[in-house]
Amino acid sequence: MTTSAFVFDHWARAHQQHVEQVLARLLPGEQILPERLHEAMRYAVLGGGKRVRALLSYAAAELAGTSRMTADASAAAVELIHAFSLVHDDMPCMDDDDLRRGKPSCHKQYDDATALLVGDALQSLAFECIAETQAPQALKQVQVLAQATGSRGMCGGQSIDLQSTGKRLTRAELETMHQYKTGALIQAATLLGAYAAPDTAPALIQCLEQYSQKMGLAFQVVDDILDATADTQTLGKTAGKDALQDKSTYVSLLGLEEAKTLVEALYAEALQLLAGYGAQADPLRGIAKFICERPF
Repeated sequence: MTTSAFVFDHWARAHQQHVEQVLARLLPGEQILPERLHEAMRYAVLGGGKRVRALLSYAAAELAGTSRMTADASAAAVELIHAFSLVHDDMPCMDDDDLRRGKPSCHKQYDDATALLVGDALQSLAFECIAETQAPQALKQVQVLAQATGSRGMCGGQSIDLQSTGKRLTRAELETMHQYKTGALIQAATLLGAYAAPDTAPALIQCLEQYSQKMGLAFQVVDDILDATADTQTLGKTAGKDALQDKSTYVSLLGLEEAKTLVEALYAEALQLLAGYGAQADPLRGIAKFICERPF
């Protein structure tokens, strides 16, 4: 458990505000040509979201012994990739949702073509952000993020999801899909933070790989629970869509109570992985608690 001196809410709020400022600086201004595209990019990224992936990058970097400033590129890059995925995910050809983060989805606020270009441009900016650091480990970070984003990661998971609508998946199939769709970017966020520090110990990398696998799965199971139990206003996106679209979820597969039990087990396993580390791992412990207990 976290040490008494550490207050996760304070730490998280400070880092959320910080990464918001970093993103605001990185994104092209609305007055820069093409103005409409840049306005839509800023609309899609700024002023909303839990910033869990950025927090994971900062927390892993802290455990690896490097500064928040050194981890800025990693944290910003994963948030740009995440925003790109949400913009595309909401489009009519994908999950077709009109609401995101409590406001109209990008394609509803602008149009489909603009939303498509917003996602493309945010993805490019993410890799530019890491490359511009010119750090010796930047190439490794680019590789980690590219694999998590592409056909063996997030995009592949979305493809499997679309093909699986209306089908009954086994638990193994469901877990594989979400390891790609949700877990890959959560793991990348954590590893990017660890790789922000030079010469991070292999044992720590291995620990964070396992921790982030637990958290990626827990994040998705909680998502499924919230989709079945929370309302649209609380979630900031349309509730109950999984059932409406006849998708396999952990709730439909395991039942609500067993899904909650799975989350509790994943949380305990994540804490056990961090048991050998001291107060520097408190942010990761706090993130695990937030992911497993979040109300939205």
